[in-house]
Amino acid sequence: MGANFATNNSDVRIGTKGASVSVDAEEILGLDTNTTSFKVDGYWRFTKRRKHRLDFSWFSTRRSGDNVVGIQNPIEIGGITINPNARTNTEFNVDIYQVGYSYSFFQDDRLDLAVGVGAFIMPISFKLDVTDNLTGNFSSTSESITAPLPVFNLRADVAITPKWFLRTKAQVFYLEVGDFRGGITDTLIGVEYMAFRHVGFGLNVENIQIAVEADGNDYPEIDFLGRFDYNYIGSMLYLKFYFGK
Repeated sequence: MGANFATNNSDVRIGTKGASVSVDAEEILGLDTNTTSFKVDGYWRFTKRRKHRLDFSWFSTRRSGDNVVGIQNPIEIGGITINPNARTNTEFNVDIYQVGYSYSFFQDDRLDLAVGVGAFIMPISFKLDVTDNLTGNFSSTSESITAPLPVFNLRADVAITPKWFLRTKAQVFYLEVGDFRGGITDTLIGVEYMAFRHVGFGLNVENIQIAVEADGNDYPEIDFLGRFDYNYIGSMLYLKFYFGK
């Protein structure tokens, strides 16, 4: 478990392509770019030779923004027209749950190489309030989805010394079903120091890129019109507890 220090970038479109445009949520709507959040993850190795492993993790970002829109031409999102100099109040929340299984096809005292499968489960919610500074009219729109996406993963762990370890991981997937398109890439690299037998410290850097676009309910649990693009680059300083022999 540890603290995430992240830079976020997101584009949002609510409504069908052509009727609504993708909006840079940080530049246009004033969402926070830099965030700090708490993350929990863990894994369990099982069987006698410990070649099988189950992983899980969770973290969330909660962002908001209050902005006077500096655009020259009106834009539309979710049936709302945003005119120049309108005031916007925005909330954009993302939870990322990861579960996975991997098998170590090569394992010795220095190197552990594994392949596996898993899933990202991502509740995403977006809310936008707009006040037109010329007319005083108030409008609001919101959207929330839970996007489950399977992934394939590759993991490599290297023992640099008996106490220092290099951790790397890559996950990727793309799916297109009817009017649904979803893709994800996740890469991580980090170092760990096992200061004590059951306690260690670590620092890693992770990049997650997610794109979800849908025009209906062609994919299970997805029933919305629009697109979410989310790019996360974060560093995590963490404390690790190890239970086992």
